[in-house]
Amino acid sequence: MDTVVLVKQVPDTATRIRLDPSGRGIVRDGVTWVVNPYDEFAIEEALKLREAHGGSVRVLTLGPQRAEEALRTALAMGADEAVRIDGETDDPLQAATALATWLKAHPFDLILTGKQAVDDDNAQIGPMVAELLDLPQATVVVELEVDPASKAVRAKREIEGGHVWVAFELPGLVTAQKGLNEPRYPSLPGIMKAKRKEIAVEAASFPELRGVELMGLSLPEPRSGGRILKDLDAESAARELVRLLHEEAKVL
Repeated sequence: MDTVVLVKQVPDTATRIRLDPSGRGIVRDGVTWVVNPYDEFAIEEALKLREAHGGSVRVLTLGPQRAEEALRTALAMGADEAVRIDGETDDPLQAATALATWLKAHPFDLILTGKQAVDDDNAQIGPMVAELLDLPQATVVVELEVDPASKAVRAKREIEGGHVWVAFELPGLVTAQKGLNEPRYPSLPGIMKAKRKEIAVEAASFPELRGVELMGLSLPEPRSGGRILKDLDAESAARELVRLLHEEAKVL
C-alpha cells in the first residue's frame, strides 16, 4: 500500500499577519511556519494504512526551501520519504499541475491531503490533482476504509447536516477532515532521524496562468466598540435593538 501525502507549509494561525508594501503578499519575517493542520490528518491516516497493510508513505510539497521544515515534521511522524518541488505560485491550477506532473511519473495506490489549507482556504488542490490524473476522489472525509487486496475504498464524507458514504477503487484521492483521526506527535527518535534524512528536490513544471491573478490582499476592518442602550425601559430598549439590527447591522 503505497501512499503519497500532499502537504503544504502555512503560517501558524496564531501568527500576527502583516501585509508587505505591495499589498499582494505578507511580510514573512517573524512568521512561524507549520504543517497545514488538515494535512496532519492526512499524514496520520497514511501512517495508519501502512501499519495495517504495509507499504510506504511519501510526502510531497510544492514550495521554497523553508517548506522542507514541514516535510521533516512528516518524516518525524513516521513518513518514509519526502520530496519538495521547488517553486511558488498563488494560482491553484498551477500548483495542482506541478504536483500532478510529479505524481504521473511515480507509482502510488492512494493520494491523501488535507481538505483545504488554512492560509488561502481555497480547498481546490486535492480535487484539481484528482481531475488532472483522472482519479476518483472523496473529499472532506472523516472515516476511511481501504482494502488493498481488492482495491476497494469506502469513505465517509461530511456534508451539510450529516454524512454520506461513497465507494471507489484504487488508485484514488482522499482529502481529510478533522475527526478522521488524532495525529500523533513526532517522537524524539523520529525527530533525530528526520534531521538526517535526505529530501529530494525537483524543479516545478508550471503551465501558463489561465486568467487567475492575485490582485491584492487586505486585512479585516477593525472592529468598532459595542453600543449600550441607556435610560430606556425594557419595551423601548427592545424596539431600539430591533431597529438597530435591521437598519444598521442588516441582520433582520
